[in-house]
Amino acid sequence: MPVPVPQQRHVPAAETSHGADHGAALTVLVIEDDPAGGITGPELSAAAGTRVRIRTARNLTEAGRLLTDDVDCILLDLALPVPATTTTTTATTAAPDHRPEPAPGRADELAVLTHVLRIAPLHAVLVLTAQDDTELAAEAVRVGAQDYLFRGELDARVLSRAIRYAVERKRADIAQHQLTESGLRAQENARLERGLLPTPLLEGSDLSFAARYRPGRSRALLGGDFYDTVRTPDGTVHAMIGDVCGHGPDEAALGVELRIAWRALTLAGLCGDQLLSTLQQVLEHERQSEEIFATLCTVDIAPDGRRAGLCLAGHPAPLLARHGRPARLLPYEDGGPALGLLPRARWPRRQVELGGEWSLMMYTDGLIEGRVGAGSRQRLGQDGMVAMVNSRLEQGLTGEDLLEAAVAEVRALNGGELTDDVAVLLLGRDPERIRRRGPSASRSGPVPPAAASSAAAAGAQRPPLYGP
Repeated sequence: MPVPVPQQRHVPAAETSHGADHGAALTVLVIEDDPAGGITGPELSAAAGTRVRIRTARNLTEAGRLLTDDVDCILLDLALPVPATTTTTTATTAAPDHRPEPAPGRADELAVLTHVLRIAPLHAVLVLTAQDDTELAAEAVRVGAQDYLFRGELDARVLSRAIRYAVERKRADIAQHQLTESGLRAQENARLERGLLPTPLLEGSDLSFAARYRPGRSRALLGGDFYDTVRTPDGTVHAMIGDVCGHGPDEAALGVELRIAWRALTLAGLCGDQLLSTLQQVLEHERQSEEIFATLCTVDIAPDGRRAGLCLAGHPAPLLARHGRPARLLPYEDGGPALGLLPRARWPRRQVELGGEWSLMMYTDGLIEGRVGAGSRQRLGQDGMVAMVNSRLEQGLTGEDLLEAAVAEVRALNGGELTDDVAVLLLGRDPERIRRRGPSASRSGPVPPAAASSAAAAGAQRPPLYGP
């Protein structure tokens, strides 16, 4: 005998919401071609211990009109026919996943179920049938129903419990699916952003390399700061660091474009003013608005490692530490404007003497704009950074250890996370280390193509990001 529920008034969606808290009223849509007799709404309410609102639909077309967001559960008569052409509107448009197809030979028996699951992907569905068929029941659950109910064993208590359990299981399934999707998207974004971080091309160089990078955006791996280092076939080592104004994903994407453009132009032989002028053209074509600009610092270190050319485009000057001398800022008076500010700007190249043993630190302004105490308005500034680095050098720190200590101290002085992107690049030359390595054939001439192509795969690795 059928177990339909007498049809009650239409319940507006505003009275309750899909996915209500436990103990709140439930709205149940019964899709049954014979709505006469059976268990009533008050009976279900009494058995469930909470108010149960009932809607009934005689066919799938009518069900489509009654299926709104406030429906918590659907009771579906599995024997209902599926019209050849059924036009319905769905309460929700995003299905939680791609549901499995019914097993061969069961498609006709489960046709009405697959149709309802397609139009109501986020609703709990209970199948009602007069057949006591365990195999069909298992197949219905596998396809997507929350449970399979045999009419001959059904009463108000069993039905109310089945409805409550079905609703809770559906909520758990949706939450798990959303969590899985979120995790997969986060992993994909992380792989994408890490793939956009630079791999220094320094095969054959005697210079040491270290870097630290952290974006200001929460849970991001890439910010508007960018840097890169390459060695050209003539033995010159080129390094640059830059900063796109702003902190969003658009600025991060523009930073990547500028970095890749810089690498391509450098490997093509451009340097100094010619390179920066071309980069400005790239910026002007790729930026979202004319207010976007980027600061840049480029250094080209001669093959012997004793001198370098410096170009500044509105960027802080690098810090040079020579053996036995305190670190100092390189000259910055002759720098040019940031890229994107003046259409016909020029960027003079200044010659800098490095000496035989040195360390050169390039950085973005996120490192020097942190506070010098929690709640303080005073910023660290370049002078404070120079003093901090000198104190660490006196302790004998170099390379990775120097950067780790410097960044940690800046964050500690700030009283927590820095709000701006931070990138720090450290290049160095140590004659004693060079002597221990012995003569290198690759230093005497151009880098062979095979060596250049193997740098990313073997010789150089991406510098790590530093975390909280």
